[in-house]
Amino acid sequence: MTTLEDLRLTLFFTAGLSLTEWERLGMLERETALYRALRPHLGGISFVTHGDRRDLAYRSRLKEIDITCNRWGLPDLWYWRWLAAVPARWKTGAVIFKSNQVSGGDTALALARRFHKPFIARCGYLHSDFTIRRFGPDSPQAQHSLRQEGHLFRAADRVVVTTPLMAQVVNDIHGVTIDRIRVIPNYVEVDRFAPAQPGSVHTPGKRVLYIGRLDTQKAPLLLLRALAGTSMELVMVGDGPMRPQVETLAWELDVQVTLMGVQPHAALPDLMRGADLFALPSDYEGHPKALLEAMACGMAVIGRADAPGVREAIDHDSTGLLCDATPEGMRAAMTRILSDPPLKARLGRNARAHAVNHLSLARTVERERELLTELLAEPRRPSPASKPD
Repeated sequence: MTTLEDLRLTLFFTAGLSLTEWERLGMLERETALYRALRPHLGGISFVTHGDRRDLAYRSRLKEIDITCNRWGLPDLWYWRWLAAVPARWKTGAVIFKSNQVSGGDTALALARRFHKPFIARCGYLHSDFTIRRFGPDSPQAQHSLRQEGHLFRAADRVVVTTPLMAQVVNDIHGVTIDRIRVIPNYVEVDRFAPAQPGSVHTPGKRVLYIGRLDTQKAPLLLLRALAGTSMELVMVGDGPMRPQVETLAWELDVQVTLMGVQPHAALPDLMRGADLFALPSDYEGHPKALLEAMACGMAVIGRADAPGVREAIDHDSTGLLCDATPEGMRAAMTRILSDPPLKARLGRNARAHAVNHLSLARTVERERELLTELLAEPRRPSPASKPD
């Protein structure tokens, strides 16, 4: 009988993404932590990326994880044909294929069906939901996204999502039965993302931390307007197309802002421990990783009560505060926390406890192992052949 020790897990990267790009975006350590922790329990792990030969340089840092990449810079269709034709460990023997997000999942599905391997469609957020919010429900982009997502999920042996709300949507919209859906939350390395040690030097103040892209979904201008007229200091980690607007509005409103740009993931715990409050003004999220990491650091956090993905992550007045989607509402929440040290401490303790009890990397490894064991024991269900669009 095949066991986990015999199994190879092959992860297909999101379309267009690579190990090189993960590092540029400060995501490499965060994204690979699960697979480095899972590796000792399995026969092998393989990454199939969309990067060029530069991805091969990561072999020394990701020991015992095989890396396959588009080393010749082939067009997407030719790369897919090469993947289908080349002999490789990532598709031989006891193997389960897994996608990292919906985009790019069609390639993983097509290869899983060609080589008769079980397939897990994993997504940290629902691409169709984000597309509908950006372009409208009747837009061609939204309709294409819904078709792509529905095809992928219905053909998968399991669908993995990060929240119960997403699981319900996959069931309601795409007709995937609940028995084929698993909720595995985004994880936090709670040993690294932890409160400051007793005796650490941090003078309590009014430093607000924001970590995320500077784009319309994240609503950074709302946060700036909330800080207008206050003595709070804002530290923003991340970059994006709205950076010029952020700089201009901060100057116009005379808000104290430090724009740090993209930072390595390893730098985030100290940035969190050096701040007094974490604010996430996003319009919507999937299962926001930076917010969860801030909670693990024992930070008091705030987010919008109308923001899907945020309102599910924060238990109002227990692990953080949910506020109105207005500058006044956000300002009131920040002021309440910063002017009430016992409240700030209580929210931080509860947030830390929630992260440790429910979101730890160790717990996620357990959930992943349970899923893989379940698939190994399950007879293969027939599925039509599939080719990427």
